[in-house]
Amino acid sequence: MIGGWVTNPTDYIGVLCKIRAFSVFSTRTIAMWLTVLATTDRWLLSNMNAHRRQQSSLKNAQFWTVIIVILSVALYAQQLYCYEANMMDTPLKCYGKTVACRYLTDISISLVTVSIPIFLMILFGSLIISNVRQSQRRIQTLQLGSTGATKTRPLGSNSENAVGKFRQKTDRSLLLMLFFQVILIGILTLPLCLDKLYSSFSPDHRSPLLLATDAFVYDLAVLIYDISNGITFYVYTLCGGTVFRKALYDFIMSMKLKMGC
Repeated sequence: MIGGWVTNPTDYIGVLCKIRAFSVFSTRTIAMWLTVLATTDRWLLSNMNAHRRQQSSLKNAQFWTVIIVILSVALYAQQLYCYEANMMDTPLKCYGKTVACRYLTDISISLVTVSIPIFLMILFGSLIISNVRQSQRRIQTLQLGSTGATKTRPLGSNSENAVGKFRQKTDRSLLLMLFFQVILIGILTLPLCLDKLYSSFSPDHRSPLLLATDAFVYDLAVLIYDISNGITFYVYTLCGGTVFRKALYDFIMSMKLKMGC
């Protein structure tokens, strides 16, 4: 929002420039790695190994969330020193003041914030699909083996089958949400990653036309990247089936009751 103002305070006030750079880059990194954490958790839950399924717990999730926040903040703490306002011949007026700072920022964004998380999302997403297929084959084998006992099956098994089908439907919805989220995040964050790699290895002294072009491409890449930060809600709503929509409806109704509407 600040970037859309005619006069951006972060372009001229050094303290605001440092705070904005630090908060933007650290929170983006936290968001990406929390998505990786969610993907890893789904992989653990879908694993055939009981020991790995037990590792998916609230305590472990909270522990790794704290670790991600601490490391992300530590990684981009250098922005409080590196970034300065009123910079010239740079894509933005609030930018790294030295070549070393720019290299460190560009490589950190390209690798730690974008490339490595996307690679891990794709990796664990593929492993999740493999686990689901293995579990489905195992269920089919058990069902074929138990066809002879269907006549003697107790009445309570119908309710158990209904619960099992509901869980399978929920798992499919969550996997579909995760799959589309990873694909869209990868597509929308790739331009910024490529632009940062280009900035790291491009010559320092460039013509005014090339500087203006680089600034335009950088702004466009940032806008595309920002779309990835807000698209999660729509992915959950469209691809989450009744799981997310029911949770959203229950939340809205509970808020209406609390406000006395």
